Amino acid sequence: MNTTMDMMKGAMSASDMPMKDMDMSMMQECMEALSACMQACVMCADADAGEGLGRCGAMCANCADVCDTMMRMMLRTTGYDMQVMMSMMETCITMCRACSAECMMHADMHEHCRMCAMACDQAVMAMEKMMGAMREMMPAS
Repeated sequence: MNTTMDMMKGAMSASDMPMKDMDMSMMQECMEALSACMQACVMCADADAGEGLGRCGAMCANCADVCDTMMRMMLRTTGYDMQVMMSMMETCITMCRACSAECMMHADMHEHCRMCAMACDQAVMAMEKMMGAMREMMPAS
């Protein structure tokens, strides 16, 4: 992902970019956590389908979609709107927490659920850290 971050640094360096001062290592950490969560959710949803865990599988599939969308939004540097990004990040955090809670109900019986819950929790932590930095960048109202 270093090439991606190098491209983003160049694109975000313009003075009119709302997130030009964002810590790129924090952004990379967040996108890597989102990617890991998306992958764990896809694998968990697939395993759930074979084990009769319909609600868990649906929750994981939805979480994978939300994480993927959040990650893609972060890659579109010219389209940043701080309020929209914050709102989407809050939505993604809510989805990851719900998915983690659902997977934790099966974690003692299914390793994929335990791993998915952990990936969701890591994504939440990374997004909360990034949201804190984003709040500091927002102009006082």
